[in-house]
Amino acid sequence: MASTLCSSITVWYAAATAKDKGRLQRVIRSAERLIGCNLTSLQDLIASRTLKRASKIVADPSPPGHKQFVSLPSWNRLRSIRTKTSRHTNSFSPSAVGLINRAPVPP
Repeated sequence: MASTLCSSITVWYAAATAKDKGRLQRVIRSAERLIGCNLTSLQDLIASRTLKRASKIVADPSPPGHKQFVSLPSWNRLRSIRTKTSRHTNSFSPSAVGLINRAPVPP
């Protein structure tokens, strides 16, 4: 179950409702009690998986989504993606750009 959840979480998590996220967190807490050890929180899991997937897209120009990750002239941030609908706002690319821009810049 964990591999299925982790492999597709970057695709659907941004568009999930608060109710869905709460249900998923409840599943994680139940799994923690069942196996007897602490698991990575849902927020930490989504952040690490999204950053990993987005960095692969930025590094390789062949994926179709590569053109959505445009660097600003300072090269420290990515250009925010303008969206007209909330459906697009809650998709992977805009949420990944926001997460990358909020991530701390290494010295």
